[in-house]
Amino acid sequence: MRRKAALHNLGCKVNSYELESMQQMLEKAGYEIVPFEPGADLYLINTCTVTNIADRKSRQMLHKAKKMNPSALVVATGCYAQAKGKELEKDEAIDLVIGNNRKQDLVEILEAEWKRESNTADPEAGTDMLQETVIDISGAREYEELQIDRTEEHTRAFIKVQDGCNQFCSYCIIPYARGRVRSRRSEDVLREVERLAASGCKEVVLTGIHLSSYGVDLEGEENLLSLIRLVHKVEGICRIRLGSLEPRIITEDFVDALVSLPKVCRHFHLSLQSGCDKTLKAMNRRYSADEYRESCRLLRSRMEDPALTTDVITGFPGETEEDFAQSAAFVDEINFFETHIFPYSRREGTKAASAPDQLPEAVKKDRLHVLEKIDSRKRLEYLTRAVGSVQEVLFEEKVKKEGGLYWSGYTMEYRRVFVLSEENLENTIRPVQITGLLGGEGLTGEIPEA
Repeated sequence: MRRKAALHNLGCKVNSYELESMQQMLEKAGYEIVPFEPGADLYLINTCTVTNIADRKSRQMLHKAKKMNPSALVVATGCYAQAKGKELEKDEAIDLVIGNNRKQDLVEILEAEWKRESNTADPEAGTDMLQETVIDISGAREYEELQIDRTEEHTRAFIKVQDGCNQFCSYCIIPYARGRVRSRRSEDVLREVERLAASGCKEVVLTGIHLSSYGVDLEGEENLLSLIRLVHKVEGICRIRLGSLEPRIITEDFVDALVSLPKVCRHFHLSLQSGCDKTLKAMNRRYSADEYRESCRLLRSRMEDPALTTDVITGFPGETEEDFAQSAAFVDEINFFETHIFPYSRREGTKAASAPDQLPEAVKKDRLHVLEKIDSRKRLEYLTRAVGSVQEVLFEEKVKKEGGLYWSGYTMEYRRVFVLSEENLENTIRPVQITGLLGGEGLTGEIPEA
């Protein structure tokens, strides 16, 4: 009888990609993929450790899995598993911990564990494969080759092209959980993009832990721009979207090159973290507010109203009221489409964790609410600017809203658009006349008559 496997993902788009890859590995090995509910033989949780809340959610899901079926095999993988492997191995709710850079061996590790559990006559059976399921990732130099043949979303596929980070921002635990920069070979990326295009996927999102560093570890002249140019040539792919970028990669040459590639979406996530130079320096962010402002200016000077989105941390150690006011004013000035706001999370092992002047949680949350108000206002302003225009929309799914069933999709700038239509629009790109707003969620529109 086929074993039943239930999977759950926490964290970023890189994690989502890796979970899809692991799911497809399990399917090829004969496992039946079932919902994350009672009754599975295997529960695989891909964990996150970017914040204390992520740690807590990871633990909660692991314990929930064991409660759903105490006799099932509960497996922790991902960044929390990598960072806290020794600690999790002592947790009775967790049967197996698989760190980063061992996911590619998932099926073999599981089979060794099943063999060990079933072989009471020889308790050492299968232990060779089980040794060091969490390895020291700091010295890893080879990219762990994971891949997908299809995507559950059908329309858009996230493609991991890079792992690790060399930046060591003072607040961030991720370099310790992911290791140094490791880039995927471009020929492997292209083969995957071609497979996805053949399956009907029209948009790919290039993503990584530090996407801007793609290629720094490869021989020759490979870099993120050269990879984008190669992907741009793949027939069937209509859109290329980029994951989070460092503002320093936005140069005149880089932007001019993107403008010449019509498949590249006018949607750029430039991680900010603070608009105050003093705080940026303490964070080890390696750019100033003025340099960040210039990156945004460059994009807007060469593209028509691109969507700029960002991340901001509130309550970093030592951030005064004046520092925060400066940061908030900067966010207001730049006019982001979306600002993802996080209260500072103290991560053991990082430089900022031992810094003086740690701020109370209440202060962090108060400042978060200030930025949330700016974000809501700016998001509405950006959406409103599209009303009356005609936008190319890639439709994904049908959703129920007040007024009926709408087809939902996204513009090149990632504005969400809702259209009432009896026609099947799934996975098609259509021109849409934007007619209004649907709350703060997106835009309404109509397909012009031919």
